[in-house]
Formats: sequence, structure tokens, C-alpha cells
Amino acid sequence: MDALKNAVDYGIIGLLLALSVWSVAVAVERWLFYRRIDLGGFASLQSLEIALTKRLVIIGTVAANAPYIGLLGTVLGIMLTFHTMGTSGTMAVNTIMIGLSLALKATAVGLLVAIPCVVMNNILRRKVAELVAQYKVLHGPRA
Repeated sequence: MDALKNAVDYGIIGLLLALSVWSVAVAVERWLFYRRIDLGGFASLQSLEIALTKRLVIIGTVAANAPYIGLLGTVLGIMLTFHTMGTSGTMAVNTIMIGLSLALKATAVGLLVAIPCVVMNNILRRKVAELVAQYKVLHGPRA
């Protein structure tokens, strides 16, 4: 069962932290790209939209799935707690509390990753909409 505890502690939480770093890196790259974009350099609206939305799906996917990954850690932590209680033959309160805190830690990290990703995704999608609107003003609605 130590392997399961390590899987929750290092596997689930490590995966969530890696996904959050990846999402922030994509968000920073996109934001810097949006700040220096030349709307006149695109031949069509479609090519602009493709360039603007590149890699945004990563942030949205992490935002949508981080709570589920945290939930997986919660389920594994609760399973670990029940297994420990069953094999030890005791109902020690400290064993239960330690196991449940491990489970809740995974849930909390999942939410701490998902919420900023949702915010970043919304901000970047709004910026894409603004840039598309500016392109349409510059080149006409049928560009």
C-alpha cells in the first residue's frame, strides 16, 4: 500500500502540478503573441483565427480535467485509508484522519489547478475575440 500512497502523493499531485506549469507556460506564450501580433499580416480571417487559437485547447483541457484527476487522488486516498484500517484491525482516529487528509489534499490541488486554468482560458479567448473584431474592422466583415 505504500505504492498507492506514493502514487497519490507524487503521481497525482505531481501530474497536477506539471499540468499547471504547462498551462501557465502556454498562457504566457499566447499572451506575448497577442501583444505583438500584426493583424495586417494575415491574408484571411481563418488564418488569423488559426494562429490566435493555437494551443488554447491545452489550457481548456487541463481546466476541464484537473478536478477529475484530483478526484482520482481522493478515491485512491480513501481506498488506502480503508485498506489500512482493515489490515490493522483497529479503528484508530489518527489513521482515519491522516488518510482522509491525503485524499482531500488531492482534491484541493485539482481545484487549485482547474480554477486558474478556467480564468486564463476565458481571458485568452476574450482577447482572441477582440483581435478578430479588430481584424474585421480593418479588413471589412467579409475578410
